Amino acid sequence: MNRRQFLRCAAGSAGAAVLPLGNALGAAGQGAERPNILFAISDDQSWCHTSFAGDPVVKTPAFDRVAREGVYFPNAFCSSPSCTPSRGAVLTGQDFWRLESGACLYGTLGAKFPVYPDLLEAAGYAVGFMRKGWGPGNVEAGGRKRNPAGNRFRNFGQFLKRVPRDKPFCFWFGSTDPHRGYVEGSGLKSGKKLEDVPLPPFLADAPEVRSDILDYYLEIERFDRQLGQMLALLEKRGRLDNTIVVITSDNGMPFPRCKTSLYDYGVRMPLAIRWPARAKGGRVVQDFVDLTDMAPTFLDAGGLKPPVEMTGRSLVPVLTSGKAGRVDPLRDKVVVGRERHGWNRDPHVGYPMRAIRTHRYLYIRNFHPERRPGFDIDGGPTRSYMFAHRDDPKGRHLHQLWFERRPAEELYDCEKDRFQIRNLAGQPQYAAVQKKLAAQLEAHLKKSGDPRMLGKGDVFDTYRYHGRASGMRLFKQFHKQESQKR
Repeated sequence: MNRRQFLRCAAGSAGAAVLPLGNALGAAGQGAERPNILFAISDDQSWCHTSFAGDPVVKTPAFDRVAREGVYFPNAFCSSPSCTPSRGAVLTGQDFWRLESGACLYGTLGAKFPVYPDLLEAAGYAVGFMRKGWGPGNVEAGGRKRNPAGNRFRNFGQFLKRVPRDKPFCFWFGSTDPHRGYVEGSGLKSGKKLEDVPLPPFLADAPEVRSDILDYYLEIERFDRQLGQMLALLEKRGRLDNTIVVITSDNGMPFPRCKTSLYDYGVRMPLAIRWPARAKGGRVVQDFVDLTDMAPTFLDAGGLKPPVEMTGRSLVPVLTSGKAGRVDPLRDKVVVGRERHGWNRDPHVGYPMRAIRTHRYLYIRNFHPERRPGFDIDGGPTRSYMFAHRDDPKGRHLHQLWFERRPAEELYDCEKDRFQIRNLAGQPQYAAVQKKLAAQLEAHLKKSGDPRMLGKGDVFDTYRYHGRASGMRLFKQFHKQESQKR
């Protein structure tokens, strides 16, 4: 691609700024080969469930290799702990609450929102994806003719065969693992042991729950094994060292107080990035990363200036710094949230939340605390067990932590309470911290145009749900029982 062709393509991409050539091409304009991009995203995996992160049961050699030879980020967070908004935020580089219908599960992602695969394709990249790209939702309802992740391919090998040797590529490997449903008991049958599971204290300690986690582990290992095959294929073809490999997930494990929650097990993601051509490996960077940072990072690495709409920030300066620990002093916090996930309330409304996470504290704002939050989670043995034992002496407190109403504000000291169970909001000794974090959260949301801060938040409950109704039977059953008790 010559200079004139590059500028013509860049001008034709939605939302892409046309820049002087030296700025537009960045490293590529200085004669460096533009990097390939392999983005691997698992489906419902919390940050701590890799062997590199210290989990004693799950084995993830592919992730471990990328983390060991690249840069590991233990403080990475998704924008929202729900598939559709999380993936939309990754692709657009924007906070999920800016994506209108795309902020809700089974929504749509409007064509007016530029996505990095389109921008890279216009700049000469081959783009594609396999399995789960953006979604779930309705692509056509947003005015798009293809999935925002690119053109669909059966597998990575098929994609590579169609990419000329001299053409850079950007590929999205969207696994459907470890999303439910699981083959019940498969983890045990593989030889894993119940007693080895590091059970978080907000889940019931029961064989059914431990076995459920083992099944979850087994699917993480399948994702990792398939990723390892992709790395081997790139290595065989001599394209691995000029490929940015990113491994992460879209939201946390599908268990109570995890997926759809703003606690760490819901929004804190595994993240490892390998880019030997420009990023020194063997580092652990403690900076906060929002997965909205992926889009501007990929565009920056490919020689493009990210569109002004993107709220994420490029990680290229951190990756190429050669530094470990806390690198960028501005990356000292992250803001996350959620809107409607399932279709399981009566009336059909969401459970809106926003949160700010610093190295020490987590502050959560629940905008409608009168609503029940806990039914927005996939069914399975763990949810069934905890629901069935909600009146047991040992199970009542655990049930309250997830299924029952929460106060308008929550505050947790993550150094003293790493599982974020003891709410400190309202305690006099934490009043100053609570006030400061609340102000920082509100300022960030206003600056980024969150409808919840502009008096228009209820619009999220009006967007069409393009999936089938789910969870309502369980909700009505519970509501009836609670009404009878009163």
